[in-house]
Amino acid sequence: MIQSPIQWSDLQQNKQFLLDFSATILVRYANTCRWFAGKARPQESFVVTSVHQLPLQNGVAFLLIVQVNYTDGGEAESYLLPLSFVENQGGIPDKGVIGQAIFAEKSGVLIDGIYDQQVQQALFYGIAQQQSISQNTGKITCQKGKGLDIEDINKAISSKVLPVDSSNSAMIFGDKYFLKLYRKLFVETNPEVDMVAFITENADFQNIPAFAGAMIWQQNGIADITLGMMQRMVENQKDSWSLTGDYLNDFMFGFVDKVFSVKESVFEQVELLARRTAEMHLALYAPDSQDNMFVPEPFTPAYRQFLLGRFSHLLDRRYALLIDTYQSLEPEAQKLAWRFMEAKELIDDFTAEFLHKPLNSLRIRVHGDYHLGQVLATPNNDYVIIDFEGEPESSIAERKIKHSPLKDVAGMIRSYHYAVSAKLFSASETEHSDRQRLIVASERWYRLMKDTFLESYLETFGSPHPLFKNNAEINYLMLIYLLEKAVYELGYELSYRPTWVNIPLKGIVEVIKEIEKLREA
Repeated sequence: MIQSPIQWSDLQQNKQFLLDFSATILVRYANTCRWFAGKARPQESFVVTSVHQLPLQNGVAFLLIVQVNYTDGGEAESYLLPLSFVENQGGIPDKGVIGQAIFAEKSGVLIDGIYDQQVQQALFYGIAQQQSISQNTGKITCQKGKGLDIEDINKAISSKVLPVDSSNSAMIFGDKYFLKLYRKLFVETNPEVDMVAFITENADFQNIPAFAGAMIWQQNGIADITLGMMQRMVENQKDSWSLTGDYLNDFMFGFVDKVFSVKESVFEQVELLARRTAEMHLALYAPDSQDNMFVPEPFTPAYRQFLLGRFSHLLDRRYALLIDTYQSLEPEAQKLAWRFMEAKELIDDFTAEFLHKPLNSLRIRVHGDYHLGQVLATPNNDYVIIDFEGEPESSIAERKIKHSPLKDVAGMIRSYHYAVSAKLFSASETEHSDRQRLIVASERWYRLMKDTFLESYLETFGSPHPLFKNNAEINYLMLIYLLEKAVYELGYELSYRPTWVNIPLKGIVEVIKEIEKLREA
């Protein structure tokens, strides 16, 4: 229980309550929440740095910006916490209850505001009506997008919280709109909002959930911070990872019967996804744009230095981790690891060429974290691409850097490698199969999907296209991005899933073989 002699509506001026709240029940509550990413770090303090008013139909709620400081020397993090005060817990799930409180002798319950129907409605109509709410520090501004129907701006609409725990919070309105409230905040606009809004407002690409609006904290003289984004909901059956797993079942059962068989419909699905991927990149290719964030750029010295520096740092860390864990790996993984370690100098020389190699292809904004799990299969046998936030381990500034769209292609191709490896090597039906047969079958399937995807992708662009100067540059850049992706994956598997370490190691060895062919040529 926490109490204050000051009324709830005056929370912004209630400094003592905010101090007590931050040091007690907020600490306990945050550490139970999926959206709080700092649970494993040694926490020093929670500090409410800003309190924003959110007017409700009856009363007021607040949007708290909470800074979490750590004792490990790492950077502090900021989180968004909508806060409501209700008389009782009725209808509020336990995970939404923060704690009991008394304000000016009025007792009630502090809850995560996303579970307050009035807060849900305030967020929706704030965006729909493009409201601007002045605050002590700047203002909360809302913008609506083309994805919002005019007839929904003022009419009543139902709302509910999506019952899925994730790093953000999601609300649904009228089974028509999806509002994502960003919990971990960054001092820049969210790249996902930039991307989805640009595509919706400037292109005719229909295979993303259309941008319906956003909520932004505009600070005085400081960078804007994105608090949430609303999109149209799309009907879907499952993500493409699950769909790929379904059609891999047929392949696996054939393998058990010593039949290598891939249905024609599988190739058709891979070709379709490749086309949709290319169309997404065409929507992001905007040479005449007035927005510099989306104007294509060449492979500048600064970009080359950035990419090489990032990759070299990544490679050195993964290489050191591989050495430390080598003895604990299975014999097959040790063999692949040894091949990688022997080729370290070859890889260093190959990537160093990136600094000076003539490249006339162009760079654009890309998805950045593209894989089968980021694509939804729709009931009309099509695909919708989601989650444009970028690589989770990268800073916001890094996620906004322009790359060759082949970076996304490499991510999807690596995802197919994971899909077939996970299916064949983890299924009970194949646990007694000859390991070498499994390796050969999975690699053949993967190469078929890789070639099918890449051919269909490039075909959609047509040749020549400014994004891809020629086949030599395409092949070179594909090796760079495939290698970067596989090395990135290696660290995760060594740390969390050592039994899967063969998958990225095979990807690395495959690139090494291609580099050797180039050297021989």
